[in-house]
Amino acid sequence: MQFLDRCTALITGASSGLGAEFARQLAPHASALVLVARRLENLEALRDEIARPGLTVHLQKVDLSCPPEVERLLCWVQESGIEIDLLVNNAGLGDHGRFENSDWERVRQMLDVNIGALTQLTFGLLPMLRRRPKSAIVNVASVAGFLPMPKMAVYAATKAYVCSFSEALRAELRGSGGRVVSLCPGPVPTEFGAVAERKVNADPLPAPEIMKVSARKVVRSALRAVERDRARAIPGWFVAMVMLLTAAMPMWVLRLAMRKQV
Repeated sequence: MQFLDRCTALITGASSGLGAEFARQLAPHASALVLVARRLENLEALRDEIARPGLTVHLQKVDLSCPPEVERLLCWVQESGIEIDLLVNNAGLGDHGRFENSDWERVRQMLDVNIGALTQLTFGLLPMLRRRPKSAIVNVASVAGFLPMPKMAVYAATKAYVCSFSEALRAELRGSGGRVVSLCPGPVPTEFGAVAERKVNADPLPAPEIMKVSARKVVRSALRAVERDRARAIPGWFVAMVMLLTAAMPMWVLRLAMRKQV
């Protein structure tokens, strides 16, 4: 990974799932990693796992659903003198079930993490990223961001924001040396699905086996997209094909399909 060689990366949601996998795959190439999550004990275990000579690992316990804590993280980066050249906005929350039956606190946290923290961190770190000879932002979206999804209405809408924001920011940074990639995976076998489920009367979160892609392959696809300066990464050939066909369908056909999901 020539573009990412000796990079200093900040990874949100690094305590498990894709965030932890980003840390594992970047560790052999990076000079420093800033791992951000709420569960400090998980971050400490990950630091011990990926430790190697020449790699500095910083841990930051942050609740990204709280804007003041995001601001505190940004202040810490500035005061520490760390120069970030790779930002991985991976942290995200999900919810599965009818919107009318949702818990507002959970919805608020999802909006604050999936949209608010991602945007706030990008805004706060962008001046630093632009000063670097080469830099990149990886925003973890989802194939759910490509179309409205009943029973995942807010989650899908937040990921649509991530896709749109990433494309627009990429256009603005064109020619500056900064790269922006939106990572749009389908179902990934991590704890995300279980956390997204509601505890009472929850319908199972649909995840056909043929669409599942491992966290290892998802992260590899994202880093490959950074290296090749691609705007978007959709891991898994079957998922990419389904999304291509879905995008070509007229909205009235999609509305008929959505009615059957409710």
